[in-house]
Amino acid sequence: MTVARAPGKIVLSGAYVVLEGAPAIVAAVGRWCVADADRPAERVTEEVRSAIELGFLSRACSFDASDLRADGGARKLGLGSSAAILVATMAAVEGVPKDMAERQSLMRRAREAHRVAQGGGSGIDVAASALGGVLRCTLGGGALDARAHELPSGTSITILASTVASSTPKMLGLVAAHAARDPEAHRSLMARATRGAEAAAMATTVSELREALGAQRDALAELGARAGAPIVTEDLAGLGRLAAAHGFFLGPAGAGGGDVAILVGPEPPPAALLLAAREARLEPLGTPWGAPGVHAVEAT
Repeated sequence: MTVARAPGKIVLSGAYVVLEGAPAIVAAVGRWCVADADRPAERVTEEVRSAIELGFLSRACSFDASDLRADGGARKLGLGSSAAILVATMAAVEGVPKDMAERQSLMRRAREAHRVAQGGGSGIDVAASALGGVLRCTLGGGALDARAHELPSGTSITILASTVASSTPKMLGLVAAHAARDPEAHRSLMARATRGAEAAAMATTVSELREALGAQRDALAELGARAGAPIVTEDLAGLGRLAAAHGFFLGPAGAGGGDVAILVGPEPPPAALLLAAREARLEPLGTPWGAPGVHAVEAT
């Protein structure tokens, strides 16, 4: 029997537009779901149930994802807990991947189960949990290409957790409704965000990365305003302007709406900026990024 743990994720770039084929950058974070194949499941998530129904997983097992949640497990942190639970469970029950080929196979199966359970999505959170590190992910022909990506030298990333939880499927639904309602405006805004995502993937300096992330945030803020989806909340918008004055990027990580944000700059952020974030109910997690993918651990 195996105990396996899988990391959560933080989306640095490419939210929404990854579904249109733009590159996304996602990093595994050092917060974990631990699954124990020797203990019976106390709860079965929809994603795990989907994997069983698809024949990718023989059974469920016990898991502990409290590291990826707050308030005693009552609130998710936006770090991809559903993907981490699924990947950790599949590795614990069916075997921890021994090499990259097996990791990629696990990622593909887990991504399919996750998509079926959630009614869509890119699967980049599954990729982070399975493969670990920092990844550049691109969708094409229904498949997800995920490969190691090197951020510009000196990049500092601070993860900020909000007291406000957000639903990614709900946000995606509001954006999809806007696309149907005003396709021309939607295409224009997505094109702006795509150019930002492409620039972020090509960035070789921290300043280039900050500029590219800012271009995406601004395009997605306008998209959210038009769609009635608070991708960039008022608090985040104000903090983003303050962060820019200090030489940092601040914006939502992933679908937005509160949840989790990132501060990106050439060094750790100054105390004044962190204080302003706390006053806006954004708490630095102190969580490392670039964590290893799913792996076996000793049973406790």
